[in-house]
Amino acid sequence: MQKLLIICRGAGDLATGIIHRLHRAGYNVLALETDHPAAIRRQVSFCEAVYEGTACIEGVTARRIDELSQMQQVFDAGEIPLMVDPAGESIAQLHPDIVVDAIIAKKNLGTTMDMAPLVIGVGPGFTAEVDVHLVVESMRGHNLARIIEHGSALPNTGTPGNIGGYTSERVIHAPAAGYIHNIRAIGDVVEQREEIARIYENMPEEGSFDTDAYTSVYATIPGIIRGLIREEYHFPKGFKIADIDPRKSELSNCFTISDKARSIGGSVLEAVCAYEHRS
Repeated sequence: MQKLLIICRGAGDLATGIIHRLHRAGYNVLALETDHPAAIRRQVSFCEAVYEGTACIEGVTARRIDELSQMQQVFDAGEIPLMVDPAGESIAQLHPDIVVDAIIAKKNLGTTMDMAPLVIGVGPGFTAEVDVHLVVESMRGHNLARIIEHGSALPNTGTPGNIGGYTSERVIHAPAAGYIHNIRAIGDVVEQREEIARIYENMPEEGSFDTDAYTSVYATIPGIIRGLIREEYHFPKGFKIADIDPRKSELSNCFTISDKARSIGGSVLEAVCAYEHRS
């Protein structure tokens, strides 16, 4: 019996939970990403394969491909092919059975219901029976990961989920535009007001960050650096660049797929299985 082909738009930390679960369940999943992904939780995001060529998360490897002709070889190796294709042009070429939009942009960036027999949108920005067939709720709370057959997910509140009593305080946004130089790393324990990174308006020559012209980035709360944007990434002022987990005993969480990502991944898997059963 021929396997279904599933295309997942996005390969950040939440999308990775979906892709990982579908792959472990035996499905062929092609991941599509932008050419400069800005994942904060880089240790658990398959999109890092865009930069590094491969990304291994909890025993599963994503491998960057540059041509669709390389896809089957990666599948045969038991890995996940990942391709730079932000516009989703390969969807029309491959005619997949299922498309999952897990970009988590809080809006629809071009996914339509005619892209595949089953199209699933994750989070706000999608309406079931209008631009996608199903929507999966992404907001923490009682309805997290609920499959919505009619209507939309809850609108984005702009407030991160509560972890250890902290919400917006645990997320750090860039105090200035520029290129980042990381002083600390994901998994480091930090105290409030401790310097974790520096932002340079211009990229120093030969990548040497040794000038005095920079803006410091400080930890907003004490805890573990759970997410930190990659070295030398360029961003505007206000861009999300780091995430701190106040639970200092939860170091392993920095390197494993989150409960939220796994929950959403489980619901997408449920929808895929139901579709396959009907077919």
